[in-house]
Amino acid sequence: MDTSTAETRTIETRTVVSEFVGTAMLVFFGVGSLVLAGDYINAVGISFAFGFTLIAIAYAFGRISGCHVNPAITLGVLLAKRIDVRTAVEYWVAQLVGGIVGAAVLFLLAKQVPRLVTSDAFGSNGYGGRSPVGIGGGGAFLAEVLLTFLLVFVFLTVTSRIALVGVGPLAVGVALTAVNLVGIPLTWTSVNPARSLGPALFAGGGALSQLWLFLVAPLVGGVLAAGLHMVTHPGHPVAVEEEEEAAGPHPHTLWGRRPGGRGPAAGGPEAGGPETKGPEAA
Repeated sequence: MDTSTAETRTIETRTVVSEFVGTAMLVFFGVGSLVLAGDYINAVGISFAFGFTLIAIAYAFGRISGCHVNPAITLGVLLAKRIDVRTAVEYWVAQLVGGIVGAAVLFLLAKQVPRLVTSDAFGSNGYGGRSPVGIGGGGAFLAEVLLTFLLVFVFLTVTSRIALVGVGPLAVGVALTAVNLVGIPLTWTSVNPARSLGPALFAGGGALSQLWLFLVAPLVGGVLAAGLHMVTHPGHPVAVEEEEEAAGPHPHTLWGRRPGGRGPAAGGPEAGGPETKGPEAA
């Protein structure tokens, strides 16, 4: 087997595993804060649990896969031409399976808590009678689109070439906290199809019948965010294309490094090219 092919497969495995584990952790700890501790920490605590969890896993996996852990973010990144369709599909599968596994582990733990009700609840999203404020289906759809729009737009912005590696995860984590603060009273906040799918499968009942909205609306928000990003940050894809024309194709960087965390891109000091400075040294 060619060495470069083996290395590429290793990188692909690492990125897929990172998306799977990261999504499972986000669901377990984020939704777990709602299921296991919601009565004690309320909406503010749940929002911070989601945000802090995302920041932590972003620093753990961001240099490997970009730490999307959200099909809506992956869709936005795909439309921004940062990854190809094959990679996006691999990410989507890993995220959805990770969300189910994270929810399954949480379900096993929840069953050990006496008198804890999981049927038709279990941290799932909902509208109408399943919404804390009784918001209707149309309002829930609009809310999820707008909240996801903010999250994906922030992600696309802070992971561009001009972003600093150290603050990118913080910005996305703060954005997720903000959308949860607004969205929890409305729909229990999805903004992530993988976050919605796992809990709904174990909750059953109304959670499954309303699941479609929390799969579709976040993807619509991701599309809108990618569209606006291409308008407000038009130089980003152009800069990449010009660099590839000059130096040849190479993997696009996410969180300031190449996929796989293998350091500078082709043309850097290790490759015999001119010395370059990373975002930290800029």
